[in-house]
Amino acid sequence: MTFRIAMWSGPRNLSTAMMRSFSSRADTAVSDEPFYGAYLRETGDPQPMMDAVMASMECDWHRVAGTLRGAAPDGKAVWYQKHMSHHMEGPVSIADFPEFRHAFLIRDPVRVAASYANKRTEIRPEHLGTARQRDFFEREADRLGHAPPVVDSAAVLANPAGVLEALCDALGILWDTAMLGWEKGPHPADGVWGAHWYDKVNASTGFGDAPGGLPELPGEYARVAEQCRADYEALAHHAIRA
Repeated sequence: MTFRIAMWSGPRNLSTAMMRSFSSRADTAVSDEPFYGAYLRETGDPQPMMDAVMASMECDWHRVAGTLRGAAPDGKAVWYQKHMSHHMEGPVSIADFPEFRHAFLIRDPVRVAASYANKRTEIRPEHLGTARQRDFFEREADRLGHAPPVVDSAAVLANPAGVLEALCDALGILWDTAMLGWEKGPHPADGVWGAHWYDKVNASTGFGDAPGGLPELPGEYARVAEQCRADYEALAHHAIRA
């Protein structure tokens, strides 16, 4: 039986580094944003490499969901699926995966907006995904009767071993110290969009330094970050502490 982990994140949330971390486990397969193509076909959101992304992957919501519920790649015991919460604009949602173990990766929206702004010319609150993360978190908490795991990227960077061990415990899997590092360069499971987005993680072999103070944002990006703050803080209240 495969143990499936759905990690619901937003963009620029340390999500690819977390995927690298789980991919370093010998027992784990990883999937990179499997609903991205379906999201682009549904919304027409003008993302970088849009045509290449849709050409590279399945873009039918239900077929993607069926694959994620099917056999794990290479027969691995654990299947870590990196999901962007803002991609879920179609007929499939967290409610379609009740047998999965769901977790939530968050980051202060000021840091997200600053990082995202470096890669895009415009940004909307919906691109940060915090509102849908909160909605999915509340649905899962109601289903379970308790809060599902929440991880703040700042806590991971401040104490990778402690927070990841606590996350593994919350997910019901054994902690593996191999999660603290990975080989430099792209990973075979990366989406084609990695050529645009993954330059920093591809140059890394492990988690970076703990973040300093919050960056200054120009007005447009500051307004977007502020609109996402209440949802972020509601999730941060439940974040794992090492």
